[in-house]
Amino acid sequence: MKRLEGKTAIVTGGGTGIGFGTAKRFIDEGAFVYIFGRRQGPLDEALAVLGPNARAVQGSVTEQADLDRLFATVKAERGSLDILVANAGFGELVPLGHITRDQYDAAFDINVKGVLFTVQTGLPLMGPGGSIILTGSTTGVMGTPAFSVYSATKAAVRNFARSWAQDLRGTGIRVNVLSPGPTLTELAAEAVGRDAMIEMGSGTPIGHVGDPSEIGAVAAFLASPDSSFMTGSEVFADGGLAQI
Repeated sequence: MKRLEGKTAIVTGGGTGIGFGTAKRFIDEGAFVYIFGRRQGPLDEALAVLGPNARAVQGSVTEQADLDRLFATVKAERGSLDILVANAGFGELVPLGHITRDQYDAAFDINVKGVLFTVQTGLPLMGPGGSIILTGSTTGVMGTPAFSVYSATKAAVRNFARSWAQDLRGTGIRVNVLSPGPTLTELAAEAVGRDAMIEMGSGTPIGHVGDPSEIGAVAAFLASPDSSFMTGSEVFADGGLAQI
């Protein structure tokens, strides 16, 4: 029997990158997956690959009406939710001295407020055995030039898991952070540059940039009963970047 057989999952930011890699792995493990994202085009392209055990809902984690519609759809079609991956994120390279209020607001709206209200809105659909996975980053524990705002959002996400693990005592619902290192995604290539990401990956102990499928494999572990004794934890899938 597959580890996620019969489970229902949501992956925000699921049309591309790490979200897509996670959704694909969940389906391979037996889950039915809802992917949620702002752009319909990437969602449609993802569905063509993911197949009949995926469903796309278009919307933004910054809009409460969109989140309400997402979880209402899941409730109507599946009844409950087993796995919630709060993965949607945004970041751009801007050094201190050049950061604008709009850049700050955009990062914190998506990466912090979006995570908070995604989880809070979905929580009533979850019960014992449920797994919440927050996408963090190695930048949350490292100093990264020109990436201070993004890094601060990921440090906030890390504390969400610590605090929410306390709030969820007795519910049977677990919450953990999955923190990727350099992973070659569309967002990373746009924000940092494809060549820069490849070079960063080559400098890790593993020696290569990460693939979204490798992050998805770790997400499947956190979603499954194999990680049943874990909550409030942070798991790094970073090629060793932040570990040395």
